[in-house]
Amino acid sequence: MAWFIGLMSGTSLDGVDAVLAETSASGPLQSRAHRHLPFPAALRAELLALNTSGANELHRAALAANALATVYAEAVQAVLSAQGLPAAAVTALGAHGQTVRHQPGLHDGTGYTLQLFNGARLAELTGIDVVCDFRSRDVAAGGQGAPLVPAFHAASFARPGKTQAVLNLGGIANVTLLHADGRVEGFDTGPANVLMDTWCQQQRGQAYDEGGRWAASGRVDEPLLAKALSDPYFSLAPPKSTGRELFDARWLHAWLAGAPKAAPADVMATLAALTARSAAQAVRMYAPETQALYVCGGGAANAHLMGLLQSALPGVAMASTAAAGVAPDQVEALAFAWLAQACLARQAGNVPAVTGARGPRVLGALYPA
Repeated sequence: MAWFIGLMSGTSLDGVDAVLAETSASGPLQSRAHRHLPFPAALRAELLALNTSGANELHRAALAANALATVYAEAVQAVLSAQGLPAAAVTALGAHGQTVRHQPGLHDGTGYTLQLFNGARLAELTGIDVVCDFRSRDVAAGGQGAPLVPAFHAASFARPGKTQAVLNLGGIANVTLLHADGRVEGFDTGPANVLMDTWCQQQRGQAYDEGGRWAASGRVDEPLLAKALSDPYFSLAPPKSTGRELFDARWLHAWLAGAPKAAPADVMATLAALTARSAAQAVRMYAPETQALYVCGGGAANAHLMGLLQSALPGVAMASTAAAGVAPDQVEALAFAWLAQACLARQAGNVPAVTGARGPRVLGALYPA
């Protein structure tokens, strides 16, 4: 038996999820404690600003990485306290960091993906071995560096003889297709909450549309939805990945420019439909035989969005990942605990068929305590 911690902060920039997980030789990782810590407002604003070029950004990025490590350390202490476990009992923790640029395959042919983080500082603060920088090795091998969760999804949710999909609705939506014959595919389908949250913040001063109630009050503008779905990203063949470098406030402005003015609630309804239809389209195109869809991430708590997904995939049994044994708000953090375990065991953490890398690679850099 061994203990691992997984730490994840995603595109939504809402904070960090921490999971304390237990493993044994006879079974997969099991979550024993979970805590979510929101980012301080100033840190969230700085991380959002660092997604685009700005003055003195190297200095600001270094300080933001230090501040992020401090929040991560607080999250580590929270899950340890919840279980009454000392830091010395934990084998390692896997920390994702905060993506601020994602440019795989571009510029020089290799490109890069950049997650702000200070692994050395977290090792100092926690006294636990830290595994981080998971994505860059896959990019170095010609891959997208994303999504990385399909290997964990396959280990946790795959069922022989049954085609299933796992859809993560964070800031960006990514889908894992678990085929009945054991093949694993996956890619980012497009925006999940990132555009809806941005619109909600702009129009209502609220962080997000709780339960999708505002979106449900509006009407889908079909011409506007068609314009959104015409974005070249949706017609790209996988491997593919995306983030705020494409789907952000600038994308929203360009999308709405020149179109007949729609009521704010109708824009919100259309953004929700965009998330649901682009994700459903991905499932229908690449795994039309899918029998069950498990949803995780913040979007799993959006009843309106879940209803839209079910309507778009009428023949598919749909539920949150809780029905498969993992709470939807813990899946990604648990995945990074799993990736840390794989790194220490020198096992591949990527799926080349998903990322496009030249082959399996051990992911992550180790900062010993």
